[in-house]
Amino acid sequence: MCCGVLNFYASAGSEFVRARSRGEAALTISRADIAPAPVAGSGPFRDRVLDLVRAGCLVVVVVLHAMMAGIEVGDDGVRITNALENQGWFTPVSWGVQVMPLFFVVGGFAGVTQWRRMRDSGATPADFARARLVRLARPALVAFAAIAVALAVAGVAGVPAELLAQVGFRMGQPMWFLGVYLGTSALVPLLCRQHERAPRVTLALLVAVAFGVDLVAIATAVPVVGFVNLAFVWLAVQQIGFWYADGWFRFRSNGQLLAGAVGAFALLLASTTSGLYPADMLANLNPPTTNLVLLGVVQVCVLARFADRLAVLVDRPGLRSAVDAIGKHSLTVYLWHMPAVVLFAAALLVLGFPWPEPLSAAWWLTRGAWLAGIALVLVPLATRLGRFEHGAGIPRRTRGFAAAGVVVAIAAVLTVLVVGFTVGSAAIAALLLLISLRMQRIRQATVDI
Repeated sequence: MCCGVLNFYASAGSEFVRARSRGEAALTISRADIAPAPVAGSGPFRDRVLDLVRAGCLVVVVVLHAMMAGIEVGDDGVRITNALENQGWFTPVSWGVQVMPLFFVVGGFAGVTQWRRMRDSGATPADFARARLVRLARPALVAFAAIAVALAVAGVAGVPAELLAQVGFRMGQPMWFLGVYLGTSALVPLLCRQHERAPRVTLALLVAVAFGVDLVAIATAVPVVGFVNLAFVWLAVQQIGFWYADGWFRFRSNGQLLAGAVGAFALLLASTTSGLYPADMLANLNPPTTNLVLLGVVQVCVLARFADRLAVLVDRPGLRSAVDAIGKHSLTVYLWHMPAVVLFAAALLVLGFPWPEPLSAAWWLTRGAWLAGIALVLVPLATRLGRFEHGAGIPRRTRGFAAAGVVVAIAAVLTVLVVGFTVGSAAIAALLLLISLRMQRIRQATVDI
């Protein structure tokens, strides 16, 4: 599997090197023929197609998590389950809705583009890591503190502790992304340097280590070993975003892109039908497996194949405005979409609305109204709280402060992941985020994620 992932990149590598020597592939910004209109206020370094992709991925994540919410009300109280768990029909669907690899490809593109721009202005890797930390930690601090207060108020109001534990667990699960993204973003300058020196070797090593972790986890039957791939799988997928930023995919023919997508898809089928890997792509997320790298190759090849058409689509005024609005509040939407689900469900419970059995006909018929109600809660939250995503910056300090700040922020997220959101864990996580930010001495500036 490991070799299969890399063959696609190596097959046309010499052609790309020759193109670079002619100066044709020095593409660290968006392609003019794909990005006819820059995002307002973002400068010429945006790829509007990737803005569209990121917005679309975020919508998929929000809808998927909302659909997973299985709420049952009985004589013994309220019980929260994952309505889509262990549903055979959902396995093929998961191949289409598992968008996290594409998220990290786009993140890799954004990260390396931002770093190169900062580097050209004289910034250091520590400056970049610090800027990313502040950009991510500020809105997370607000969310974690608010959740701590809300859980405390709910407890005082008499909400059963068992129900609060279920709610806290469900809200905490998606926070893995924040912790991983903090770490992978901080390593962008280092991996960019390695990528510019030896792109194929760097990607090969990351994929090989990730595959090795898979083999150890499978051979030892100790799944917890696989969580090491929270680093290596997502670093490998992020690295694919570097290749996209370089313009590598632009120099691939439609046939090569099709071959890459089909080849990676065939490896996915082989790995899942063999029984070594779960067929459910969401199960491959916990812990992450190299199947997600393969899926990322499929997704980025399809993206590159249809980028020109997507560029025309995203330039339509209505869609452009929607993409800009989602992009402006993307992290806030991610942080608050599960609290929005909880708030809307709580309102329905208080008002006495009936709850159909999960996956029943009545349940499916009410999913449109369910999603619309969550949107009515989430949009105002994102609009009001999105300001914490912007206007955050830092002066230069020592490299140690940046590295230590990232470690402390990751520890904050890990606290929530291990025990879920409770009053105590949310408060501790918020405090750790505050410490990580105070270490950076915030002042005005802006940084894109």
